[in-house]
Amino acid sequence: MGVLGAIWGIAGVTILLLSAILRLAPRAQEALSGDLNTLQWIAVILWGLFMLFAEGYRGFQKKFSPRTAARVRYLKQNPTWIRVVLAPFFCMGYFYASKKTKIVAYALTFGIIILIVLVKFLEQPWRGIVDFGVVLGLSYGLISFLICAAKSLFAPSFNEAPEVPER
Repeated sequence: MGVLGAIWGIAGVTILLLSAILRLAPRAQEALSGDLNTLQWIAVILWGLFMLFAEGYRGFQKKFSPRTAARVRYLKQNPTWIRVVLAPFFCMGYFYASKKTKIVAYALTFGIIILIVLVKFLEQPWRGIVDFGVVLGLSYGLISFLICAAKSLFAPSFNEAPEVPER
C-alpha cells in the first residue's frame, strides 16, 4: 500500500505542475512570437531569470521539492488509507503536517489563486510575459521535484524532514 501511495503522490503532484505548465505555455508562446519592443524583451529576460531563481531554485529546489519528496518517502514507509487515497495532498502538506507546513501550503495556495486572478487582468504581451516566467519556474520546479522524489524512493537515506506532527 505504501508504494502505491508514493506513486500516486508523485503522479498527482506531477500532474498538477504539468497541467499548469501546459495551460500557461501557449499564452507565453503567443506573447513571445509577437512584436515585442526592447522594453518588453528586457522584461522577458529579467522576469524569466527572476522566476527561475525565486520560484524554481529558492521555492522549489530548496523548499517544496525536498519536503514533498520526504513526505513521499514517509508515505511509502507509513501508509494509511486516507494518506494513500489523498496522497498528492498529503505529499504537498495539506494534512498530517506540522503547523508551519500546513500554514505554508494553504497560504501559498491562497496567494497563487489571488495572483492568477490578478494576472488575468493583464493584456498581451504582458500577461504572456508573466506566464513565460511562471512556466520557467514551474518547469524547473517539476524537474527538481522528480529528482528529489527519485532520490527519496531509491537512495538508502534521504535527509530531508517530512515535517509530520510530532507524536
